[in-house]
This record gives sequence, structure tokens and C-alpha cells, in this order.
Amino acid sequence: MNAALVIQSPAQQAQHLFLLFHGVGATPQDLVPLGTRLAREFPQAAVVSIPGPDRSDLGAGFQWFSVLGVTEENRPARVAATVDRFVQAVHAWQQRTGVAREATTLIGFSQGAIMALASTQVTQPPAARVVSLSGRYSELPQAAPQGVRLHFIHGSADPVIPVAHAQEAAQHLQGLAAGVTLDVVPGLPHGINRAVEDLLVQRLRSS
Repeated sequence: MNAALVIQSPAQQAQHLFLLFHGVGATPQDLVPLGTRLAREFPQAAVVSIPGPDRSDLGAGFQWFSVLGVTEENRPARVAATVDRFVQAVHAWQQRTGVAREATTLIGFSQGAIMALASTQVTQPPAARVVSLSGRYSELPQAAPQGVRLHFIHGSADPVIPVAHAQEAAQHLQGLAAGVTLDVVPGLPHGINRAVEDLLVQRLRSS
């Protein structure tokens, strides 16, 4: 089992649980700067960076599913094949920290966001808030996720997952009467900068 990184574990019972999920070919360490910011802003929250369960096909880091030969047509099946593992990882940390789904937030970057968004479509979504950083749905949902608030934060110059995916998802979710926000960071490519961190903190404080 790949080791998760516990960035913050409050001395008292945690009031919130923030689970961070990295992109393909990355590691939990890559999201430590973001997790450190969240720990500083939310001192009563448990903050954990979760690794993908499999070694990446790209030669380094981890993944939830392979992106070799991935297409719009086969991506949904690859995500569906691993989403149960993702949900189990969320439940394991909820049990470990004693934090319920209502106080759990999933924050995914790129492939981590794809998985976090996919988890909102299971029968009982494991978290009350999902944040997609430079992410997308593998396929748009047919119904609004039950009891889940969604936030999309995306760079306007993202060459890996174009911002159009986030814009389309937000518009689609609004049409389903889902709770959703979209923030576009001008000029940002596929990554996380201070502007993304600031928007994330703002959204977490207001929802």
C-alpha cells in the first residue's frame, strides 16, 4: 500500500477532513505545499495527501488508472473500474480520523480531480464537498450529485485538460440544479499557484 502523507492531525478531534489527490505520475509530496496552506488556514482540520494505488505507467509516481492510449471513449470505463478503490480510501480516512462525510472535502488535481468527481456519482457519495483543480468529468453526470457541493478551479491556459471541460461541467451541473461554482485563473497552465490556493480557501470558507 502506498503511504499517505498526514500533513496535519489536530491534537483534539478533527472538525474537518481534507483529502488531497494528486495527478497521474505524481506523488503525495507534490501536494504538500497546498496541504500546508490548508493546514494553516484550517487548524482544526485533518489534512492528508493520498497516493494513487498503482505505479504510474509514465515511469514515476502513482496513478488511479492508466493514461496510455486513453481516449474520450475508453476513459469512463477506466475510471469506473477503479472508483470503488477511491471511495474505499476516503472511507478509510474518515474512520481513522472520526470525521463524517458531511465534514469531508475531497480536493483533486488533474487525475485526482477526475476520480473525486467520479465519486460523486456513486449511490452514496463519500464526501459533502468536492474541489476539482485542473480536472474534468470522465463523462458528464445524468443527475445532480446528492448532498455534494462542487467547486471547479481551472487555469485559462491549461494545455493538458482545457478549461472548456470545467466550463461545460459547471454549466451542465447548473442545469441539473446542482450546487456548483467555477473560478477561472487567467493565464494559468496545468498547475496550482497562489491564486488557486486563495480561491480554494475562499470557496472552502463560504460553502
